[in-house]
Amino acid sequence: MFESFYPGMSWVDHRSHWPHAQHSRFVQAGGIQWHVQQLGQGPCMLLLHGTGSGSFSWRDLLLTLAQHFTVIAPDLPGHAFSSRGPEGALSLPGMAESLCALLSELKLQPQVLVGHSAGAAIAAHMVQHHPTLTPNATLIGLNPAWLPLTGGASWLFGPAAKLAELNPLSAWATAKMTKQPGVVRRCLERTGSTLDAQGLDLYTRVLSNSGHIYGVLSMMAAWRLDALASQLREIRNPVFMAVGSHDQTIPPTLAHEACLRMPQAQCVMQEGLGHLAHEQDPQGTAQQILRWCTAASTPF
Repeated sequence: MFESFYPGMSWVDHRSHWPHAQHSRFVQAGGIQWHVQQLGQGPCMLLLHGTGSGSFSWRDLLLTLAQHFTVIAPDLPGHAFSSRGPEGALSLPGMAESLCALLSELKLQPQVLVGHSAGAAIAAHMVQHHPTLTPNATLIGLNPAWLPLTGGASWLFGPAAKLAELNPLSAWATAKMTKQPGVVRRCLERTGSTLDAQGLDLYTRVLSNSGHIYGVLSMMAAWRLDALASQLREIRNPVFMAVGSHDQTIPPTLAHEACLRMPQAQCVMQEGLGHLAHEQDPQGTAQQILRWCTAASTPF
């Protein structure tokens, strides 16, 4: 009933401010109109951003990674310029299924899946439940949300996620709040990260859009990690993790627990960085990803 009140972001209104806009395209797949950035050549690398963000999260890594890979960076369903899709599309299994439909439409099979936060959970679900699409793919989690968070924590909005079910107008109220000066900067700082002016502008654009917020809160309300956490031991793919030592969203101690469940996993601590470590140190993160691909014998 309320979805018509929350249209997605207008590409025409934001294109001139969007990083790598020349590499953007819109693709219909799985009942979703996707905004995808594709560049480079070689084996396919799929980049999945976290909750509340968008493909712009990878803006300063793309050119480095695209020297070696065909890089695919979509906006997740309900985020930025991608539509929310059919019922169930914003759950963890729903997003994984929808991404498989997108990759099928693009006729691409990822050899490397890189996910940040909730994006890492989607990547892990794809590796586990869609092995024909991701055979022996390298799984890389950046501050990965592979285990349930304690204390009801969630990216940026915490308990506001539950309001999406109880009060559909909460998305409108949240977007209005984020337009106030300093709100987005303070929200980002609470993740343990401080971003440059461009990063702050991009997050302000998406987080002050009620359609984006509606998708984010609806995703949070549908998100469940218990099943994934119980199945991590079954993953046999090469697994690597980078964790910001100052992450205030996902405790770094959870990375140690994830390694216990996946003995093949290797973990690197990014000292002094927070939950958005890959945006704080994009070149260092990109080089680490390439080193891991070499270690996993991923051809590029």
